[in-house]
Formats: sequence, structure tokens, C-alpha cells
Amino acid sequence: GTTKSNSNELPISVPLSFPLSCSVKCETNKPLLIRVALIKKETFMAKTKLYIIRHGKTMFNTIGRAQGWSDTPLTEEGERGIRELGIGLRESGLEFTKAFSSDSGRTIQTMGIILEELDLVGKIPYKFDKRIREWCFGSFDGAYGGDLFRGVIPRVSDTDNYKELTFPELADGLVEVDTAGWAEPWEQLSGRILAGFTAIAQEVEAAGGGNALVVSHSMTIGTFAYLIDKAISKNPEVDNGSVTVVEYEKGQFTIQILGDVSYREFGAKILDAE
Repeated sequence: GTTKSNSNELPISVPLSFPLSCSVKCETNKPLLIRVALIKKETFMAKTKLYIIRHGKTMFNTIGRAQGWSDTPLTEEGERGIRELGIGLRESGLEFTKAFSSDSGRTIQTMGIILEELDLVGKIPYKFDKRIREWCFGSFDGAYGGDLFRGVIPRVSDTDNYKELTFPELADGLVEVDTAGWAEPWEQLSGRILAGFTAIAQEVEAAGGGNALVVSHSMTIGTFAYLIDKAISKNPEVDNGSVTVVEYEKGQFTIQILGDVSYREFGAKILDAE
């Protein structure tokens, strides 16, 4: 005889003499149908993947100001770039089960455009998480980036090029030059970023896995990549509208791709042809 699956389950046919020596974890003291259900759940659960997007180009991005916890809206160019991304994601055929962003206005605006292009507004859960905000630049938040990164940071860090600094070194430099006391020490900064992305991944996994949209910030995405792979010790400076794909399995993150702009480029071709 065989067991038959419900219409909303993957089809499965299991002989009643089905041996329970299997590679997945089985509870052999359970009735057969319950054991089969346990096997099916573990075998067919979708992988948990985070599609982490840097927000669209903003006013401060355009004029070269340090935009940490301060915030400006997307420019017209920035909005178009995220439309390109949304179209590219839509045409890829990817399906998304949940959406997350930081609580900054620029990431919320970015997510709104993406969800609209994917026709997912109000159709999947969307949450804010302040732990995946950008770095706080303290008293230099909103200042010209050149003054901070090419001026004071190199002086206190004894370097001619801030891009040669590792993430921990850069964080230490920010704490030293911040006169307001708002910049986060490395342990605090890295801890809240890792905690935020971990909580998001665990929530997606607990709901059965699948793909989640996450909109965050350049240095935050770079920091998260570094925490996964220490070979990425310096800021990769991912572009506005780029996609970093991270898989989460058995409590571990793996980077699939970092700063991919192919979705946006594909969407741009479609927009240009309209």
C-alpha cells in the first residue's frame, strides 16, 4: 500500500514496509504517517536566502555627504535605479516570502518601489529593524564625506588612504573623532548588525525558508559580509541598488554573491526600451 499526500503537499509514495534508516533525522517510535511527515518537512523545506539590497541613490549620496543615521530621500535618478532593480527581480522569476528594511526613510522608500514593481505591496509581511541601520558617524553625520574620510580619519589612523583601513580600524577611528559620543565602538556596532541579520534569517527559516528581500546600507552590508568572511576586511563599497545574496543554513551564513548589479542592469534595458 502507499500513502497519498494532500493536494497542497509535494506528492510522495511510501511503501508501508518503508525502512526508516534514512539520512534525515527520524523518530522511529512515531506512527508511519507521522514519520513520513517529519521526513517531508526536513527534506523539502526551502533554503533560506536573504537578498540584501543597498538603498537607492539619495540627495546626500549625490553631493558627497556622510549619511549614517541622518537621512535624505532618493533622488529622481535613485528612484529610477530602484525601479530598474525591481523590474530585474520581477523578470528573474524569483519569489519572495518576506520583506525587511532598516527604519531609515531611504530604505523604506526603496522597499516601497521594489514591492510595487514586484506586485507584492500588502501581499507579503514587511518589517523594519533598526539593527540593520547604517553606521552612525556621530558628530560627522551629515558632514561632507571628504572631511571625514579623507581628512580626520586618516590623521587619527596614521594612514594616507582610509580605504586601506579594516572595518574595526575604521570604527575605532570614528569613535576617536566623534565629539558627540554617538559613534559605536566596533563590538557594539558589529554585534547589532549581526544580531539584526541573524534575527531576520531565523524568522524566515522558522516560517519554512525561502527568499526574503532586505534593504540596508553600504557599510552595514559590507560589515555583515566581513563578519561572514574575514577575507572581506575592507569596505567593498557595494553600489546603490546592488544585491548581495546570503544563504542561511544550520545557524551559518554563506555569501552567494556580493554587490551584484545584474538585476538592475537587466531592468534598465527593459525601461530604456519602453
